[in-house]
Amino acid sequence: MGRTVPSYRIAAEREKSKWKSFRQSLDKSERKKFDEMFSYSRLYNVAGSNVCRAVLIHPILMSIIFENYKQLNELEAAIKK
Repeated sequence: MGRTVPSYRIAAEREKSKWKSFRQSLDKSERKKFDEMFSYSRLYNVAGSNVCRAVLIHPILMSIIFENYKQLNELEAAIKK
């Protein structure tokens, strides 16, 4: 019988572990920021699981970009006040 497909959350954690060597090559101060950045994708686990993309990093990256976009819009609104 075929294997079951892991949930998006589990698959995203596996994807994060694939970036371990990249993370380890960063300075210690940058590692925290990398972890923060990757954690943004968890905010959109439901959206990522509904996308069903063959390349898992795409919805993860889109989640990170979207969260940064929202933060930039909030900062822009705060500056305009």
